[in-house]
Amino acid sequence: MSMTIGLIIGALVLVLLVIILFKLMWRVAEPNEALLISGSRNRAQGLADGLGFRIVTGRGTLVLPGVQAVRKMSLDLNAADLAVDCVTQQGIPVHLRGVVIFKVGDDFISIANAARRFLDQQTKMVDRVHNVFAGHLRSIVGGLTVEELIREREKLTEQTRASSGAEMEKLGLIIDSLQIQEITDPTGYIENLARPHTAAVQRDARIAQASADREATVAEQEAEARKAEATRDSWVERTRYQAEMDRASAESKQAGPLADAAARQEVIVQETRAAELEAQRREQQLQVDVRKPADAQAYQTRTVAEAERDARISAAEAQARETELKAAAEATRVRAAAEAEAEAAKVRGHAQADATRAVGKAEADADHARGLAQAEAAKALGLAEAEAIKARAAALRENQEAVIAQQLAENWPEIVRAGAEAFGNVDHMVLLNGADGMTDMFTKALTLGGTGLGLARQLLAAMGPAEQGDGNGNGDAVTAKASASVVIPVDPGADEESA
Repeated sequence: MSMTIGLIIGALVLVLLVIILFKLMWRVAEPNEALLISGSRNRAQGLADGLGFRIVTGRGTLVLPGVQAVRKMSLDLNAADLAVDCVTQQGIPVHLRGVVIFKVGDDFISIANAARRFLDQQTKMVDRVHNVFAGHLRSIVGGLTVEELIREREKLTEQTRASSGAEMEKLGLIIDSLQIQEITDPTGYIENLARPHTAAVQRDARIAQASADREATVAEQEAEARKAEATRDSWVERTRYQAEMDRASAESKQAGPLADAAARQEVIVQETRAAELEAQRREQQLQVDVRKPADAQAYQTRTVAEAERDARISAAEAQARETELKAAAEATRVRAAAEAEAEAAKVRGHAQADATRAVGKAEADADHARGLAQAEAAKALGLAEAEAIKARAAALRENQEAVIAQQLAENWPEIVRAGAEAFGNVDHMVLLNGADGMTDMFTKALTLGGTGLGLARQLLAAMGPAEQGDGNGNGDAVTAKASASVVIPVDPGADEESA
């Protein structure tokens, strides 16, 4: 039993020792490194015999402690900053700043070359690369101009990589990137090269800025104009609304007085219309009662007189025609007899004289008849006018106010015109009570007819009974004529206020 346990323990110890030994002997290369194993009978794969060490990348391998040695070579990227002072083909000094990105090559040859040169000096690899590229940059820049350096940096980069490629390959390094970051010169040559372009750019910039400022100014002015226009429209609209509100307020305040004035005006219009209708009715009544019968009587008398005159004229013309025909027949007979008798000439002369006398007598009778007819017509017209005057006189006796009112109505325009002529010679007029004074003044001018009516009444009242008639109706005619010719005098020089 104890032997079995001892065997188990011995086996476990052996296994543990094997594991520890395997751990100590087994080495694994990381992805960014290469293992360099040197010792007996070791050589790099793919290389000629006699290299003396073995290269392992990306896998594990057994290393015999005490017999073989293991070293690591980094395959990471490295960056070397370049700061090189050069002289161009034109003799102008320039300073180049750049960066070169490099690493150890992935193939065994590059790893072997880098291991032999930098295995214990990997930290100095950057300085070595800087020295290599500085020499090549000075050589390449010496064959180029400043303008070519500025405009053809890719050409400088390609030439530098091409010229340093062989050396970098011997060192076991490869170039991932080479960038020329900055080119400066202490003489200001590059700056002077840029001055014309800078001036042109500044000119274009100033022109563009001026154009932009001009467009901005135009836009601002247009905006200000639109703003002012909008402000004006808004102010006009507010003013219009305020005016409408003020007008509505004024109309509402004046509604009462305007309504009263309109009512009074309507009353006056209706009263005036009623007075006009009454005057028209009375005039029509006078037409029916007086003028129409008188006109009918005058027409009858005139028609009868004209008929009698026409009858007498027709009779006179017929008699004259008959006499003329008789004289013509007698003359024809006398002319026929004149061929046989010598006395025919004397007879013909007597016949012609008789005919002339007959024609003259007929014309005289006709003129007399026309004169009588005209006289009769004049007499009839006079009788008709007398009848009309008598009828007016009778109407005046019965209703003096109606006749006077009729005459005033017929002559109302002339009366108002005569009253208004008083204002025609006034240069300056002063009204003490404003619009009311003007209204009163025109009202007084228009009421002159009423004053004329009062004066006519006073004249008729002042006339005595003896003056109204002399027993033959002449007084009535005189009264009627006087009432028809009443004129209200107007003093043109009267004072405006009294007018």
